[in-house]
Amino acid sequence: MKYTVKDRFLKYVKIDTTADPYSNTSPSTEKQKDLTKVLMEELAEMGIKSETNSSGYVYARIPGNVNHDTKTVFFCSHIDTAYDCSGTDVKPIVHKNYQGQDIVLPDDTTQVITPDKYPALNGKTGHDIITASGLTLLGSDDKSGLAIIMDAAFQLVNNPNLKHGDIAIFFTPDEEIGRGTANVDLNKINADFGYTLDGGERGHFEAENFSADALKVTIQGVSAHPGYAKGKMENAIKIAAAIIDRLPKSNLSPETTNGMEGFVHPNRVESALEEATIDFIIRDFKTENLTKHEEMVESIVKSVLTDYPGSTYTFEVRNQYRNMRDVLDKHPYVEQYALSAMDRVGVEKHPGSIRGGTDGAMLSHMGLPCPNLFAAEQAIHSKHEWTSVQDMQAAVDTVVEICKITAEQ
Repeated sequence: MKYTVKDRFLKYVKIDTTADPYSNTSPSTEKQKDLTKVLMEELAEMGIKSETNSSGYVYARIPGNVNHDTKTVFFCSHIDTAYDCSGTDVKPIVHKNYQGQDIVLPDDTTQVITPDKYPALNGKTGHDIITASGLTLLGSDDKSGLAIIMDAAFQLVNNPNLKHGDIAIFFTPDEEIGRGTANVDLNKINADFGYTLDGGERGHFEAENFSADALKVTIQGVSAHPGYAKGKMENAIKIAAAIIDRLPKSNLSPETTNGMEGFVHPNRVESALEEATIDFIIRDFKTENLTKHEEMVESIVKSVLTDYPGSTYTFEVRNQYRNMRDVLDKHPYVEQYALSAMDRVGVEKHPGSIRGGTDGAMLSHMGLPCPNLFAAEQAIHSKHEWTSVQDMQAAVDTVVEICKITAEQ
């Protein structure tokens, strides 16, 4: 059967769904619902029932076509795109039969996608590469995932020889601003396990991610008139600067770590003479190390304040998300199904970890084991974002095969 993933993808990326981290509404931007509407219309055309809510979530279900009980698998992608780069008026371009050349984006010829900068292109000879035009991101993160799931659904409902149990489909808003599961209704998903389609290179499979805390340190200094401040003033701005200056410089920072190393990252400072606030993100694959990193920061704060006896501090830690590995180790079949599916369809496997978080991590800790499958996303959140049609098709094959494997158990 003919793939539909390319045409769906080209349609979806033209719909602006940029999230807004400064909005308190759900979804953070009303325009995300424009794509919600399109997805529901396409599901209806396939004969698949779906529903939404005021936040723009989409819940859908494909009934099984086998006569025995099976587990229910779900597939999830997010509707929104990142706010780091414009997602307005995206003009996708298909570069057919790519032959290894540099790709110059026509609307800004200073934007050039090269194999030197993006080595994954070296393996895409003969592929159809999709880029934006040079003024915007492409939106492959995560409209590739949406198109892959929708094409897989199309294949399943139009080929009764593909045997499967019940399949749930779940699309979320606001993943890019950390709110993808904020208003999820697990009863509407009603599944045993699932997968996010929000990964990169063909064959990548991630069953592990950072555990994450947000840390806020607030310094209360001592204000005084600057003309008469000797022996009185304790400047909260200078205290905050001293704290940041004493953080490790050769390790434990984003710019000095990779692989399985965690970090402590001050990402926002708001300060005045009397009060200063430092926001940190704390990351590590070992959840227990978060407390160690936070204790290190607090020890620095206490040490700095020994020079400012009139000043005080507060220390607020907020749980953001946890490593999905803690959950998935209790359900090894979830990983086994995905890896077996890739073997069956001829996709070379590349298990790995995510130096970040996903909706899947949140869902896993809500009771729905949910690792991350490749969706052919490359150079995400940038004007150089690109994807391969053939790699998206391989992801469609993988999703369909997971459904078949689930029905065989």
